[in-house]
Amino acid sequence: MINHDTVELLKECNAGIKMGVNSIDDVLDKVKDENLKDILIHSKEEHQQLGSETHSLLNECDECGKDPNIMAQGMSWLKTNVMLAMENTDKTVADLITDGCDMGTKSLNKYLNQYEAASQDAKDIAKRLIKIEDNLAAEMRCYL
Repeated sequence: MINHDTVELLKECNAGIKMGVNSIDDVLDKVKDENLKDILIHSKEEHQQLGSETHSLLNECDECGKDPNIMAQGMSWLKTNVMLAMENTDKTVADLITDGCDMGTKSLNKYLNQYEAASQDAKDIAKRLIKIEDNLAAEMRCYL
C-alpha cells in the first residue's frame, strides 16, 4: 500500500516536470546561441525522462499525474512573452530559465519537507529533479 505522502510528492514532481518542459518550450525557438539551445534541449530531455519515471510510479499507485497550477502557468507564460517582447536576447532567456529553476527548486524542497513520510523512491525523484533544476540554473549563469 502506497502512502498519501508518496502519491502527493510524486504528483508535485509530475507537475513541476511539466512546468519545466513547458517553460523550455516557451523559449526554445527564441534562442540564438546553439550551445544554449543544446543545453535547453538536453535539460528538456532529462525532464521528460524523469517525467516518464514519475508517471510509471503514479500508475503503479493507480494515480494520475498533476498538471501545473493554471495561475502559475499563465503568469509564467505572460512574464516570458512580455520580457522577450521587450528584449529578445539569450540573456533574457537565461534570466527567465534561472528564475523558473529557482522557483522549482524552492517548491520541491518545500514538498520534500511537507511530505516527509513519502517513500524513498519518491524522495529520490524529487531530489533528482532538484539536481536537474540546479544544474540548469548553473549552466545559465554564463548567459546572464
